[in-house]
Amino acid sequence: MNAQPQINETAFTPEGPQPLVREIAPGAPYPVQALGPLRAAVEAVQGMTQAPVAIPAQSALAVASLAVQGFADVDTLGGPRATSLYALTIARSGERKSACDAPLMAALRVYEREQAKAQRDEIESWRNKHALWKGERDRILLEARKGKGEKRTAAQADLEALGAEPEAPPSADRTVTEPTFEGLTKLFANGQPSLGLFSDEGGQFLGGHAMNSENRQKTLAAFNDLWQGHPIRRTRSGDGHATLYGRRLAVHLMVQPGVARGFLADPLAADTGFLPRFLICEPPSAIGTRMQAHAQRDDMALANFEGRLRAILETPMPMASETRELEPRILQLTLEARNLLVAFSDEIEAAQASGGSLAHITGTASKAAEQAARIAGVLTLWHDLEAPKVEARDMADAIELAQFYLSEASRLASAALVSSEIDKAEALRRWLLESWPHPEIMVRDVVRLGPNALRESPKARAALGILEKHGWLVPLEAGTVVRGAARAEAWVIWKGADDVV
Repeated sequence: MNAQPQINETAFTPEGPQPLVREIAPGAPYPVQALGPLRAAVEAVQGMTQAPVAIPAQSALAVASLAVQGFADVDTLGGPRATSLYALTIARSGERKSACDAPLMAALRVYEREQAKAQRDEIESWRNKHALWKGERDRILLEARKGKGEKRTAAQADLEALGAEPEAPPSADRTVTEPTFEGLTKLFANGQPSLGLFSDEGGQFLGGHAMNSENRQKTLAAFNDLWQGHPIRRTRSGDGHATLYGRRLAVHLMVQPGVARGFLADPLAADTGFLPRFLICEPPSAIGTRMQAHAQRDDMALANFEGRLRAILETPMPMASETRELEPRILQLTLEARNLLVAFSDEIEAAQASGGSLAHITGTASKAAEQAARIAGVLTLWHDLEAPKVEARDMADAIELAQFYLSEASRLASAALVSSEIDKAEALRRWLLESWPHPEIMVRDVVRLGPNALRESPKARAALGILEKHGWLVPLEAGTVVRGAARAEAWVIWKGADDVV
């Protein structure tokens, strides 16, 4: 008799739910060695705060850009460009963003306070001069209205001799945190021609008035023009048309990941070229590893940074006296520096071809060589404001930094493609696991008590369907009793294999 084959019965184990959002791969280490003259200060701040080194690195680059952008434009493969840098740092609350920014901004803040105090004295003097000028002008006009012929001719001559209205002293502010386009334009017109938009709560700007649906496109276009060094053109019914030449803007926004995801996924921000102009990074969290026993201080490195920043701020920027228009010189590239930049540009161009590693971020990749030149210009001018050319050493460092930012843009691009429906489903999943007290859920429960974005039946049903598809919810048969009544539609929430019958 033939032996029957033995069958080993194995208990069925249901497959666990699938993640809604793919985990973002960790990025490459920040190339702090490529920061050249900024490295020591960045490492000093990192040693004190034990935050990810990319955070103080972003602050240092942005502050250095603000300091030097008024003195020189840098030659690039596409012609001279501003040395302005736009930086976006993504880090969640508790990563010590403000603690990293403060010591690198300290000398700038002190300088702004001193200039504001000096300006108050200048404004008082201006008010007196303006009052005298206005009184004399009113007297001449009164005499002209009373007189005829020769008296009016004499009044005209007196007005010309009186001269133009005394101009108020320019604002001493060098930084802003949450400007509208109109406010920024006014500050450029009445203040310094080189400004910085710096905020360790960048979400306030990205979610503020300047970036609402009505103003968004106008603001994006204006910031693009400023990055390019183009003039600012403003037309308003009450003020007429005004054009401001020779203005420069550096930007550093620190934002939390939730805010950043929406910004990175905004088609308008990408399509207008606004996003590709930013040096973006999201360093891995250091929370939980920052032991005080490991903290280190390097007061000398910070003092040197502050001294250099102060020296640059106290150096008069080249500008036209009447219009305050910057007149930056052109910082050329040595032959070796240019050859390095050409090779980098060609490498990036090839990677943008269909199927290439950078084909999905051509907007950012196409600006990588220019970003490298701008960074090289900043490093060079921080060394020496009078430097005639960018040397190969600074260009090599700048290319290494530009490569890092390009890799970060490529890595983060996939995270920005998550649809709004998946975002809502993820919010519902977290709410169900963290806040909902019952093992079952119905559409009416989500509409009544769920996340605000799902307080409508179609939206709630769509999110529940996504969670069911991914295995986080298991549908119950029609008529199943849930909380004392038979239900036509309900789901049980996955808590583990034991919950599934």
